[in-house]
Amino acid sequence: MINDYRGLPKSIYIIFAVQIINRFGDFVFPFLTLYLINKLGLSFATTGVIVMVASVLSIPGFLLGGKFADQLGRKKVYILGQTIAGILLIPCAFINNPSVIVIFILLATFFNAVVRPSISSIIADILPPNKRQLGYSLNYLGINIGVALGPIVAGFLFNHSLPLLFIGDALTSFIAVSLVIMHVTEVNPINAEVAITEEENDESGNLLEVLLRKPRIIILLLIYIIYSFVYVQHRFSLPIMLDNRFLAQGPEKFGLLMSINALTVIILTMWVTNITTRFKSLTNMGIAGVLYAIGFGMIGEINTFSLYIVSTILWTMGEILMATNFGVYIANNSPRNYRARFSAFGNLSNALGGALGTSLMGVYIGFMGINEVWYFTFVISCISAILMFSLSIFSRRK
Repeated sequence: MINDYRGLPKSIYIIFAVQIINRFGDFVFPFLTLYLINKLGLSFATTGVIVMVASVLSIPGFLLGGKFADQLGRKKVYILGQTIAGILLIPCAFINNPSVIVIFILLATFFNAVVRPSISSIIADILPPNKRQLGYSLNYLGINIGVALGPIVAGFLFNHSLPLLFIGDALTSFIAVSLVIMHVTEVNPINAEVAITEEENDESGNLLEVLLRKPRIIILLLIYIIYSFVYVQHRFSLPIMLDNRFLAQGPEKFGLLMSINALTVIILTMWVTNITTRFKSLTNMGIAGVLYAIGFGMIGEINTFSLYIVSTILWTMGEILMATNFGVYIANNSPRNYRARFSAFGNLSNALGGALGTSLMGVYIGFMGINEVWYFTFVISCISAILMFSLSIFSRRK
């Protein structure tokens, strides 16, 4: 399995390291809610509004980041966006005005979103279509290695040295930017010698006109909203369910399941990629829908924690398939001169599905109860999987 990742361009391995460093040093945002309530003394209502605004700000960040990455260059946008995001966090270590701190954090959230389409597009620019799944898989693995280790350090800094929480976050951003500056080559996709699919040929017109010429991309983005709606339940409905099932032990059980989620990603990503690389991306995403249906759907029927572990491993395998195939399909089927903007639409679909998954499911739980969530999740997961398989069949015939 490791041999599959050998022989890739140097820039891909640098991006892998960059993602580990960036996500390891993502100290502030995972602890944002606790920071606003426990350290700044804000109310639950005010904290909720700020976290919501942070999520909303990501949307224009994705779209503008995609636009500028296509027009100015992926590397330039990444360097500028990540550097500004790091600089904005430094003053938070030294000032005491909650309003100013919140403004700096929100601006940093925006610029963190700006860089996302650039990274995805760099991978697609460098690799030919048949190697992109390996590139996205390695990128995803780097993200999760960082996510698995970073919160341990962040939790210690949160309790013992709060200024270092911000300085450490900024410092890791600067280290990542330095690696990109020195070792990642800016590739102009239009002049690149990398083989492309017919769907990647240059298009002209405004973004909406180009998107409308790609109906399969539009359908995929709509299905992806449903997938994201389902997936977000692992951090919204699942902790509520565990509180209901295990009472005072609920938070501890939830933390353990999140650790299992991270370890599953680290251990199984190469294996899952090795097995599924022979299948089409849409087929793999259809399988992910089935794994979501089983993994999340079974939660309504299980009582023992060992079965919650099985459930977590199943929906995590679905997560791996989505993370390593969605970007591949977008890259292989979007015009190369609009690649970053199409990637930004993928981030937008994910954000929209996550927002709907928390807001609508919160209302649903209020009316129907937490146990009914998982039957509903099972049904819509099955529907989304059927839609994805149908899109796969249609695309293959096309």
